[in-house]
Amino acid sequence: MAKKNPLLLTDNIYKNYQLGRSSVEVLKGIDLEIYEGEIVAVIGPSGVGKSTLLHILGVLDRPSSGKLYINGDDIFLYDDKKLANYRNKTIGFVFQFHHLLPEFDALENIMLPGMIAGLPKSMLRERAESLLNDVGLSERMHHRPNELSGGEQQRVAVARAIINSPKLLLADEPSGNLDRQSAKALHELFWDLNGNLNQTMVLVTHNLELAKKADRVIELFDGRVAKNKLNHIQC
Repeated sequence: MAKKNPLLLTDNIYKNYQLGRSSVEVLKGIDLEIYEGEIVAVIGPSGVGKSTLLHILGVLDRPSSGKLYINGDDIFLYDDKKLANYRNKTIGFVFQFHHLLPEFDALENIMLPGMIAGLPKSMLRERAESLLNDVGLSERMHHRPNELSGGEQQRVAVARAIINSPKLLLADEPSGNLDRQSAKALHELFWDLNGNLNQTMVLVTHNLELAKKADRVIELFDGRVAKNKLNHIQC
């Protein structure tokens, strides 16, 4: 993979949380580079800061200190309003629990981020229908979440995450709530998106089978990067 400037770069990221009179240091100087078209898996024991890191990479939370650059922009110089707009247009999210809105059908759920971004409804509908076809759910577009299986709901969540053509897709334990067969189908979908759209992805996971397929594996331990390896991990 030819590497030029990183799509995403962190510079000495620290994150502390105040618990009463005590300060808990979760991230302790994270330096990372993520390049366009990469699939990067982030692994490590529970409680080492994986989800905290992902929230900062997705500008859902600000670091206590350090910098985050996306496409060369020093993102946390933005105020909260500009940051929310940037996040909506640039970053897609997939979480362990799909967070679909129960009152809307699959098509409407997928369209929501685009509607927030102010994109034309006719264009959004066409793109959402195309994405439903890409994730194998074109016949389920008018089904509400309670009429879909867990795997189908997560596929809708993936389509929703990429409706605005984000530069970066972040996933936090995306298959953690799925059975083995549904998880495998979801993993295949991620790699299809990467192959067809050159979609850059950062996947937080405990699933070593998923991690081994990634271009690179970053292991966190005690709030720091313990390993940053290409192509494979030692199981």
